[in-house]
Amino acid sequence: MPPQLQSKLLRVLEARTFRRVGGHADITVDVRVVAATHRDLKRLVAEGKFREDLFYRLNVVPIQMPALRERVQDIPELAAHFVARLSQELGRPPARITPEATRALQSYPWPGNVRELRNVFERVLLLEADDEILASHLPPEILGRNAGGSPGVAGPYEAFPPDVVRPLAELERMAIEHALRVCDGNKTRAARLLGISRQTLRTKLNEFQMPDDGEGAEEA
Repeated sequence: MPPQLQSKLLRVLEARTFRRVGGHADITVDVRVVAATHRDLKRLVAEGKFREDLFYRLNVVPIQMPALRERVQDIPELAAHFVARLSQELGRPPARITPEATRALQSYPWPGNVRELRNVFERVLLLEADDEILASHLPPEILGRNAGGSPGVAGPYEAFPPDVVRPLAELERMAIEHALRVCDGNKTRAARLLGISRQTLRTKLNEFQMPDDGEGAEEA
């Protein structure tokens, strides 16, 4: 956060007022602020990169959130939540996570924390699994090691076999074809699942010379 913005935030927290850009009058606010960071703010304060007064103003009730690797007992519940939510977006029943897949998930150190866990299930549901999520559906980095760095669960990963490197364009085409298939050709939903805009999806369809039936009557 730039120093100038830190000063403005401190003023809002202390005076409970702010002024809109181009405005001439202060606006009073009555809010509670929940702030989160993955940075070491005490170190940044010592280095002069974060205001000490703002740090203590924010650090009223600190809550330490352990990394996902330190609370592996939460992984089954989080996994079930993400599968249910993503399956709903795909318009299909939630897939079942097998015990072998759960053990593999709990053995992985998760450097990307919960976001990485969600991304794994988005990829698996989009490219691999139907009714059941097997250990073999998981990415190779999860299957290849456990929290201690030793070999973990082994198994094939069909989209990325260990002895084959596919061209990026081929992987893009595979992902687009699968997204359109699971979304019954609905480009709006397919683009949302792929994390791109609908216009970008249509550009890719043209680039890969894939059928594009125009705008059509699609849900938002």
